[in-house]
Amino acid sequence: MEKKNLDEEMRRQDGVTEETGYLPEKTEDFAETGEEREAGQWMKNDQEEERGAQKKDRDFMFIHGLLCGVVLTLICIALSLGLVRLRLARQLQTQTETLTQGEEEQLELDTGAISSKMLEIQEIINQYFMGEIDEKLVEDDIYSGLLEGLQDSYAAYYSAEALKTLEESTSGEYSGIGALLAQDPETGEITVVTCFTDTPAAEAGLLPGDVILAINEEAADGMDLTELVSRIKTEAGDAVLLKIRRGEEEQELSVERREIQIPTVSSEMLENGIGYLQISEFDEVTVEQFTAALEELEEQGMEKLVIDLRNNPGGLLQSVCDILEELLPEGLIVYTEDKYGQRTEYYCDGENAFDKPLAVLINENSASASEIFAGAVKDYGIGTLVGTTTFGKGIVQQIFALSDGTGMKLTVAKYYTPSGADIHEKGIEPDVEVELPEDIENELVIEKEDDNQLQEAIRILEEASGGK
Repeated sequence: MEKKNLDEEMRRQDGVTEETGYLPEKTEDFAETGEEREAGQWMKNDQEEERGAQKKDRDFMFIHGLLCGVVLTLICIALSLGLVRLRLARQLQTQTETLTQGEEEQLELDTGAISSKMLEIQEIINQYFMGEIDEKLVEDDIYSGLLEGLQDSYAAYYSAEALKTLEESTSGEYSGIGALLAQDPETGEITVVTCFTDTPAAEAGLLPGDVILAINEEAADGMDLTELVSRIKTEAGDAVLLKIRRGEEEQELSVERREIQIPTVSSEMLENGIGYLQISEFDEVTVEQFTAALEELEEQGMEKLVIDLRNNPGGLLQSVCDILEELLPEGLIVYTEDKYGQRTEYYCDGENAFDKPLAVLINENSASASEIFAGAVKDYGIGTLVGTTTFGKGIVQQIFALSDGTGMKLTVAKYYTPSGADIHEKGIEPDVEVELPEDIENELVIEKEDDNQLQEAIRILEEASGGK
């Protein structure tokens, strides 16, 4: 009984009976249970409010996450579109560059067909040709013929020996005869431009204007200038037999070869404080020689200067630019432009600008680097050009060393004066035109009092300084 009563009591406290479930058995239990229900309802309301708040938080977080996802998606799309646009731009640029380069002339030989034909020709030669064969000469002429087909008057193939000779000729020291030669790009004739004093050429009687017809009984017709020069410049102590044409007469001269140091610059003081400075060629040694000569004239009290570029065939672009830096004000010296329109510009800092009256002598044999010099002087107005119109070579050649020690030369660019003038095949006109008399123009040495071009330059300088 005690146990039963205890169980019933526990059930009353819990407000539950086996028969009625959640209903109390006694009336007085309603009040107690109602309070509990009210408290439970409050708790339920609190829970619902809490669940509602949690739902709002979840909704807020969902919306926030959704918005972030949308923003990130838009950013990714924008980045992707940017990358696509960048790739398209690069592709377009590459295609444009390729198209630009493709528009220029390109050499595309069928080397397979050429090789097959060469073998066919070789078999016929071996079967039928009865003369002596110099395989090296044949091979060199094949390469020369390839470049000759470009119809570039200045393109040339150099054997290893000829390339070495060419490098020596621009260094200022070589074994040779001491004559400066030039080749007419139209006729191919090779003529003597200058014979340096106290050299084998001058001692043998070679004169400016002589046309070289043959060397060691081999015709010079068809020879490139560099090839002929390389045959002259061999071992010192040997002699070279030159057949020349002077006017209407032909004669042969035996000229000894010996070690030559090219005197590319000579200078002297004339009367009335006029310095005279002659540049025969622009080589590696010319810059140093010019600077020393100019300083010496300054020390002797030079007030005016004549620079003689007559019969100067040119030389190294860098050498003439270095010399012009001793004379020009600050600014552009010259610029070159290649087949793709790419420009290379050469500038002067103007720190050594020449401020004395200046005259520059030019003639029809003043070419290339000499014309760069004359063009810059004319464009900046720092001097007066006197003489005749220059040669008109406004193109630049570059020498390429090949893998087997041979080399080749090609025209690779045009050059323009500071004002943008293209002088190729036009030349530079003098400010004052003066023709040298025919009876003295081919003399080895022209006396200064007989040199009417020089005398006109002197007159102009004296007039510019008020007759002083």
